[in-house]
Amino acid sequence: MSIATRLGMRCGTSVDGSGRASKVKKNGKSKDQLMTELRSAYERGASIRSLVATTGHSYGSIHSMLRESGTPMRSRGGPNHRGRRAS
Repeated sequence: MSIATRLGMRCGTSVDGSGRASKVKKNGKSKDQLMTELRSAYERGASIRSLVATTGHSYGSIHSMLRESGTPMRSRGGPNHRGRRAS
């Protein structure tokens, strides 16, 4: 019997340094590692849509992980985005 089984963990779960169980993604990264990488890429200028394309996660999950990691979010729109015009 494996240690994970004895601890009541399912496949795909690992124990981090604090002794807490953390989910390991298919690519072998924990959620904390993924959030760190997403934040770093976003702060270097990657868009949420490009992060969706590279990770395979949904737009909403990427946005949630960025917010959860404390990432300062950019305003909406790309380089051609203009603010609303006064009527």
